[in-house]
Amino acid sequence: MLRLTKKADYSLIALRHYAARRAEQSTEVAISAKELADCCGIPLPILSKLLQKLTKSGFLTAEYGTNGGYRLAVDPAKISILEVIRAIDGPIVLANCFTAGAFCGHSDKCTVKRPLRRIHDGILRLLESVSIQDILQDEVAQTSTEPSGSAPLLDSGLSQKLVAIDAIPKLGSLPALLEGSLGKSLNV
Repeated sequence: MLRLTKKADYSLIALRHYAARRAEQSTEVAISAKELADCCGIPLPILSKLLQKLTKSGFLTAEYGTNGGYRLAVDPAKISILEVIRAIDGPIVLANCFTAGAFCGHSDKCTVKRPLRRIHDGILRLLESVSIQDILQDEVAQTSTEPSGSAPLLDSGLSQKLVAIDAIPKLGSLPALLEGSLGKSLNV
C-alpha cells in the first residue's frame, strides 16, 4: 500500500506551519524546534532531526542564538510535496521493478508492469504539482465556510489536483483506472 511515512507527514506539517507563519507576519521570525513541536504535537527529538534534514535540503534556514530557530528558505509555492518526500524518505517506488538494477523473475511474463509504471508516473506528477502553498490555501478554503458551515467560500485548486485520489476507490479494475477519470487526471 502506498502510505506517507510519519517522518514525511511531520515534515509537511512543519513546512506548512512555517508557511502559515510567514503569511501571518510582515517580518518573518524564526520558530524554534520546541515551539513547533509544542504547537503541532510532534515529538521534539524526531522533529529536530527532520528540521536538520529540511535545512540540509535547502527548504529551511537555521538561525542560532537566543532568538534562534528555523524559517523558510524558499517560497512555499516552489516547494513540492514530492521534493519534501524525496528529501526525507528517498525515492518513491510503487514496484521494485521500477528501480535501477532490480531483478524480478516475472519481468518477461509481467502483464502489469507497463500500466503500473504509468500509474506510478502519474502519482509522481500529482505530488510534484502540489506545493506547500497549495496545502496552506486548501486549509484556508476549508475553514472559510458559509454561515451555515456547509461549503467553502474559496477553492484553492488543490481539490482539482486531488480529484484523482478520490477516484481510485470508485473504479474497479486497472483498465478502468487508466481509461477513466484517474487516467485523465494523472495524464496516463
